[in-house]
Amino acid sequence: MIMNKADLLKKITTPIDSPAFPAAKVKFHNRDFMNITYRTDHDALMKVLPEPLEPIDDLVKFEFINMPDSDGLGDYAEIGQVIPVTFNGQEGEFYLSMYVNNAEAIASGREIAAFPKKLADTSIYLDNDVLVGKLEYSGLPVATATMAYNYYPMDLEEAKAEITKPSYRLNIMRNYDATPRVLEMTESTITDVEVKGAWNSPAKLQFFEHVMAPVADLPVREIVKSQHIVADLTLPRPHMVYDYLAD
Repeated sequence: MIMNKADLLKKITTPIDSPAFPAAKVKFHNRDFMNITYRTDHDALMKVLPEPLEPIDDLVKFEFINMPDSDGLGDYAEIGQVIPVTFNGQEGEFYLSMYVNNAEAIASGREIAAFPKKLADTSIYLDNDVLVGKLEYSGLPVATATMAYNYYPMDLEEAKAEITKPSYRLNIMRNYDATPRVLEMTESTITDVEVKGAWNSPAKLQFFEHVMAPVADLPVREIVKSQHIVADLTLPRPHMVYDYLAD
């Protein structure tokens, strides 16, 4: 019998005979954050920050995240450029761009959660006493970070607060005639958090110009703080908080 509408409504994505990602809720085990927050150029920041968000002190957070054990997605790494913001008076973070080395994570992140993910070469590893983060695109270096390994223990509740701020992402979809179908701001906050370790450590961050990975457009003026956090957590589904197409 041919597949009917009821059958199709059970499908999560295409290809219908081999979905690009699993339907399971993704739990991350031993998710390894290498976060470097820096101050950047105000005018450059305002060019990429959508209304109605407001920046906080011209800050940017560059995230190197290693995910060695992710339900349904396996082992991969992603790197994100995130802008601390306020929305209706609440502090959160706007995800400007994310670079990922896992096709399933890109597909599910974009389709289900509106994360701005692109394919790139990403890696986070320990080299003796230094945590190293690297982002490469089309074989060329885009970002390199080094962080002293676990210098100063960080309060675990403070670490939990750092990774559980509301995150905001744009969801943009077009009709077949290129007119807007969806243009909205979404929000979600990670849950089921168990912080297993957290440290403050000195770090350095260097960017290289690349037309398809323009992280250097938000240049590093001053590193404000850098942290290494290891945690188990769950990413929930987002919800819409601002509809740009509403009358």
